[in-house]
Amino acid sequence: MKITEGGVTAARGFRASATAAGIKYQGRDDMAMIVSEQPCSSAGVFTSNVVKAAPVRWDREIVRDEAKNGHVRAVVVNAGIANACTGQDGLHACEVTAQAAAEVLDISKEQVLLASTGVIGAYLPLERITAGVHALAKSLADTPEASDAASRAIMTTDTVNKEIAAEITLDGKICRIGAISKGVGMIEPNMCTMLCFVTTDAAISPVMLDKALRAAVRDSYNMISVDGDMSTNDSLMILANGMAGNTVITEENEDYRAFASALRELLIRQARRHAADGEGATALFEAHVRQADTEEHARVLAKSVVNSSLTKAAIFGHDANGGRILCALGYAGVDFDPDRVDLTIVSDAGEVALYRNGAKLDYDEEFATRVLSEKTVTAVCDMHAGEAEATAWGCDLSYDYVRINADYRS
Repeated sequence: MKITEGGVTAARGFRASATAAGIKYQGRDDMAMIVSEQPCSSAGVFTSNVVKAAPVRWDREIVRDEAKNGHVRAVVVNAGIANACTGQDGLHACEVTAQAAAEVLDISKEQVLLASTGVIGAYLPLERITAGVHALAKSLADTPEASDAASRAIMTTDTVNKEIAAEITLDGKICRIGAISKGVGMIEPNMCTMLCFVTTDAAISPVMLDKALRAAVRDSYNMISVDGDMSTNDSLMILANGMAGNTVITEENEDYRAFASALRELLIRQARRHAADGEGATALFEAHVRQADTEEHARVLAKSVVNSSLTKAAIFGHDANGGRILCALGYAGVDFDPDRVDLTIVSDAGEVALYRNGAKLDYDEEFATRVLSEKTVTAVCDMHAGEAEATAWGCDLSYDYVRINADYRS
């Protein structure tokens, strides 16, 4: 896999745009559109929150309907208002938005996917939304700048935009995969609180696309956490228009494995950016569990560590309080022998062993503080129980997290 530029416009046949519709924010773009020249196979994973936003309900019906899948052409996104907990008015807003996009793009409304992010319980201003759709359609472009603008338009409390693209070879043809995404608060899978849109010109059936996406999400977005809260709007959707010209992937062959591996790596890179940009975060905090008895247990243990508020606070304070990490392992719901656990903290400044065989070691506190003061800090938890491993990504818990969320609606 070769990393390249272009985000969602890197793949052939995809265009993007952004516009300032004035939905909530002033002086910045707050709507984005992605359009494919050709109908696309599509797949999506969405929030498991029982309270699902209207656009999530709209999209799930399309990507899970065999008659509608394979024909998707566009995605319309707004930032500032989530269109969640809005009842029938919210579903009506989806209908109006999709119909507006269908008319300006000369497609059917069932070919339009939707996404919203922002304040829950607020209603979309439909006149501004439809005006925004018309403006978006007029400014569509297949340039890297268009993808960059779209990635910025969907941001809420993100401090940086998040986009990526890669090239792989399938059936002797160069294929591209690109993505834009947002989300740095209410981050806790499954799914996490974020929006992510992936485009590819690879030819792959909806069934195999769904399989590849779910496998990639399992090791990427479902392994990050910022604050343990699950959103109503989480959506990750992928569109494949087949314009690379490779033989359509319909089974788990070599090309499928190459595509799935590239998608997994691309989404892991994006997911880490979400964790690193967590609301108020000053550091990316990784938990790597190794020598666990099963992969599932390794995943649960790693997630427990990055979810621990006390551990996150210790990371913010550069405090080598390894007992908090062992405690988080202990309440994860996985049975293990605590007298066999080793704990080491690693960063670009070096590494320091805090515990061996479950007992605290003597170490240089000043050096440990330096190790914990880097932008990326990793806790390596060796369970000595098997050969399985997993990594989860989170961030520290700072004073700014409370400030940002105390003021979020204002």
